[in-house]
Amino acid sequence: MLALQGDFREHIAVLHSLGADARPIRRPEELSEVAGLVIPGGESSVMDKLSRAFGLAEPLKAAISSGMPVYGTCAGLIMIADRVLDAIAGQQSLGGLDISVRRNAFGSQLDSFETDLDIPVLGESPVHAVFIRAPIVEQAGPGVRTLASLGGGRVVAVEQENLLGTSFHPEMTGDTRFHEYFLAKVRSA
Repeated sequence: MLALQGDFREHIAVLHSLGADARPIRRPEELSEVAGLVIPGGESSVMDKLSRAFGLAEPLKAAISSGMPVYGTCAGLIMIADRVLDAIAGQQSLGGLDISVRRNAFGSQLDSFETDLDIPVLGESPVHAVFIRAPIVEQAGPGVRTLASLGGGRVVAVEQENLLGTSFHPEMTGDTRFHEYFLAKVRSA
């Protein structure tokens, strides 16, 4: 669990409830102690600056490219995107996921919302999704699988090999299916 900024405590609690040995990662040497990584929601530009300041950006990029399973939620999705369409000046992403993403695509904090999504890979019952200043996937490369979309084809959950990303916050709803899906990726890696 990347624990530089954002709602990492909530993800750790969900992962612990599922029996995973989840721990906060703040230093490069801690990255080698984990088999998978969740990058939480928060503020992507702050996470970017902190990852570079703590010397984590390059080790994270190397872990992603070497096949470590990584799950990015909200700001975490922005962090693993290859292209951030409306990045602030100097903002960088870790890359790896062949998508173009737009930050705060639904507006400000006041425009946050909840909805149910059909996500066939997680079963028949819908997933309740919480969107808070959420990004949206505007373009996906040929190797990217869309897992969920809102009306109008707005893509909000994707997967590409070792990478999983959602625009929303599954750690806030009590539905652990996305975390279970991610842990299955970690076990099979």
